[in-house]
Amino acid sequence: MMQSITKKALFSASLVFIILLLDQIIKIWVKTSFYLGEELYITSFFRLVFVENNGMAFGISLGDKIYLTLFRILASIAILIYLILNVKKKAHNLSLASIALIFAGATGNIIDCVFYGRWFDYAPYFYGKVVDMFYFPLIEGHYWDWIPGVGGQPFVFFAPVFNLADSAICIGVALLLLYESKFAKHENK
Repeated sequence: MMQSITKKALFSASLVFIILLLDQIIKIWVKTSFYLGEELYITSFFRLVFVENNGMAFGISLGDKIYLTLFRILASIAILIYLILNVKKKAHNLSLASIALIFAGATGNIIDCVFYGRWFDYAPYFYGKVVDMFYFPLIEGHYWDWIPGVGGQPFVFFAPVFNLADSAICIGVALLLLYESKFAKHENK
């Protein structure tokens, strides 16, 4: 019985460690090798673009940065507790993977917010910016002229620039929804 919990804990911790390590390696490489706004074309629909995000997803800001950073920390602690509880109750590996991905992604972005300002000498602790770099402009063009308000303006389908931590969160949420819709029903019977 203890061995099963140990395997699940090791699985979860390994996934968190790998995502955090890769996320930070990529972010530090981009931060130290690119200038702000620099683009590296990988393919016509995939680029690395160095941007810094001072807020939440899509650059949304809500008040003082310290509140957002503290909220992220508290939310991550809650996610970690949830992960630990699920390990103890020997939850399905898909459930554990989804929670571990969400926790790793949140923690990766917290590292940026808490430490990057000091490490890179541009802001005090807790006021750093999240490094984003993945850009997938799948379709680029212009809105038709007859569309009110935006006619003739440039259009990009999938314009957000994001990082590995953001991807881990999105994949974790998608897996959690899949788990809840497919597997949880069968476990409760």
